[in-house]
Amino acid sequence: MQRFRDVIRFGSHSGLSALSAQDRLAMAWVVVCGRALAGRGSVVGYEQGSVRIEVRETAWLEQMRSMSEHLARELARVAGMKVTGLHFIVKR
Repeated sequence: MQRFRDVIRFGSHSGLSALSAQDRLAMAWVVVCGRALAGRGSVVGYEQGSVRIEVRETAWLEQMRSMSEHLARELARVAGMKVTGLHFIVKR
């Protein structure tokens, strides 16, 4: 996992650019959140800067919402793309 994080953090964004926007964000999600939080939600969509995150448990929904500005900023930085906001949905 640490090696994966290093590749994302220190690798060039040109290597990531071959991936779809959603895949780039999904990879960045793990780096930005860390293993524990990333395991509670996943990137399920991206459209015009808005990232849709599916949360596995309602208990984690408020935690992620409280961190949404930080998460959005870091996702944009790590993925090297525009992120204007996060939209959380609870998996049913």
